[in-house]
Amino acid sequence: MVAVLSGRVPKGGTSGTRSPGGVGGGQIAVPPHLRRAPRGPGTGLSSVRRTRGHRLPRGRAGRHSATGSVRHCSRLPGCPRTGSRGAAGRVLDGSVTAAPTPPADEHARGLVFTTAAYLLWGAMPLYFVLLVPATAIEIVAHRVLWSLLVCLALSALVGRWRRRRGGLGMLATLRRLGTRSWLLLGLAGVLVAANWVIYVLAVNSGHVVEAALGYFINPVLSVVLGVVFLRERLSWARWLAVGISVVAVLVLAVGYGRPPWISLGLAASFGLYGLVKKTVPTDAVTSLSVETAWLTPVAAVTLLVLGPANTFAALGVGHALLLVSSGLATTIPLLFFGAGARRIPLSLVGLLQNLTPVMQFAMGVWLFHEAMPLVRWVGFALVWVALLVLMGDILARGRRRGLRRRESAAPEPTGA
Repeated sequence: MVAVLSGRVPKGGTSGTRSPGGVGGGQIAVPPHLRRAPRGPGTGLSSVRRTRGHRLPRGRAGRHSATGSVRHCSRLPGCPRTGSRGAAGRVLDGSVTAAPTPPADEHARGLVFTTAAYLLWGAMPLYFVLLVPATAIEIVAHRVLWSLLVCLALSALVGRWRRRRGGLGMLATLRRLGTRSWLLLGLAGVLVAANWVIYVLAVNSGHVVEAALGYFINPVLSVVLGVVFLRERLSWARWLAVGISVVAVLVLAVGYGRPPWISLGLAASFGLYGLVKKTVPTDAVTSLSVETAWLTPVAAVTLLVLGPANTFAALGVGHALLLVSSGLATTIPLLFFGAGARRIPLSLVGLLQNLTPVMQFAMGVWLFHEAMPLVRWVGFALVWVALLVLMGDILARGRRRGLRRRESAAPEPTGA
């Protein structure tokens, strides 16, 4: 219900505080920053709506949801529950104080979580080597099955926590996705399965460096996909990065004696996967649950078809436990990434993502002793130059956006 308060400010009363006798017999005077200009001589304050305990000027009324999230009044300076939106803050004795900023330890925690996620992804070649002699198809089938079980367990725990806080449970969240989201996540599942198969094949066949190249060029390919599918406009710096990457791929094709199919396959599958995920607004655990649910029948049939070639029960308990742990190896970095990426700027996430291919490249060259003739070094150097150009443009744009936000959030001067 919306109660309407109206009345005049008594002479000598203090704005924003309870004056003796109040307004209209014990009501609270409206703070100055929420008043509207008088409409004529002798006109008092205009009507003010009261919405869920918040005084909002008529014409700018809004409401808060039952869970406490801010809706239409989020830009109104003076709403105590506005949080950090814009220049809003808390009303205290008729004055507006600045909104609280996130503590520094939140940024540090986000940096630790995100770095841990990329380090774990970078160490994946060491894990997949331990699964030999299992084939790439068998490894991915187990990864799908055990990832689904881990994701469902996590979704149930998170859903129970959400219900206690008045949110949606796991089943309600899945039902709210809709048919389109389920189909898109099914497509995402096919793309990520293709990415997993290519990557495991590359690692277990001695092409770790070529796999690392795929993740080096993935950011540049994602830029191209944004132009093609989302009609994004690129700056000159991003076009330069794309051009350098094309030259690098041509140089590497000469060095390998063939196009770097593994690199291109990894970059294309992961880039398209990210493009599809961009259209489905849901959390990482729910998304992976749906993706692996689509893939589970195929994975189960694959393991049945393998029959005697299945190494799960043939090589002892240790090997079986390693295959089972593929579910944790998939979900733990994902959880770290989800916990960290929302606490730090996107530009910093873009820089940290290079940790994964750098680790894989180092493993391929110095741990697995893969060949690196001069022409390959030249190709990789060109890729790294393209990444530096791209990351420099991302950082510059992020800095400009930050300056614009600070300027727009600066409080406007108010007259007496």
